[in-house]
Amino acid sequence: MKIYKTLNIGEFHTNYCEDFLIDEPIGSNYKLIAVLDGCTMGTESVFASILFGKILRKIAKKKYYQEFVIDDYSNLKNKLEDIVKSLISETKTIKNQLNLETKELLSTLIIGVIDTKNFSVELLCVRDGLICIDGKIIEYEQNDKPDYLGYHLSDDFNNWYNSQQQKLSINNFKDLSICTDGIFTFKNFKEKSKQKSESEIIEFLLVDNIDTEYENCLDRKIKKIKESWNHVVTDDLAIIRIKT
Repeated sequence: MKIYKTLNIGEFHTNYCEDFLIDEPIGSNYKLIAVLDGCTMGTESVFASILFGKILRKIAKKKYYQEFVIDDYSNLKNKLEDIVKSLISETKTIKNQLNLETKELLSTLIIGVIDTKNFSVELLCVRDGLICIDGKIIEYEQNDKPDYLGYHLSDDFNNWYNSQQQKLSINNFKDLSICTDGIFTFKNFKEKSKQKSESEIIEFLLVDNIDTEYENCLDRKIKKIKESWNHVVTDDLAIIRIKT
């Protein structure tokens, strides 16, 4: 299994990349992946995506070490639910400790738990993002009606989680990508008449197999998009692509 990652600051952002990504083992045959996008309208939006990412990394490390002590026979759905529950619990604790406001905790989240032995995955998207599975594109767009995780920290977790509609269970995938909505923001400012379509950009980054022999495959592709196609990404972009 090969894992490719890229994180890019958008052309319209000058100080910080508000996106974040993680790729961490949570057991001998399981991996946690996630991409996050801080809300530009929030307060210090880079903080929320990094905070959630750091908490998830901590949870992943704890899960990984627990495997040596406790046998975990839960299925992928239960593993993902438990991780999201832990994320919310840890975030609530930090919110109280730092006296944070809700608008400081606004970030999108696509999170998944992968069975690296059977190549199956359980995914949850909270708000916006894109998932590509073996060439099939699944876009989640809430049409400017935000439903960030930070709005639901005080909700009953079971009720909130069970109400989530943006869940996917995939078996035997060969090529899986998760990415933030920055993938829709590539622009050709030099020659607008040669602007590539969103589908062409997505196809090249998430389906095309050029340069997949290189670990930095996605960085090479984005460099080509910039240097050969004269396209730059205007919003921040985080992508994780996995090929079995």
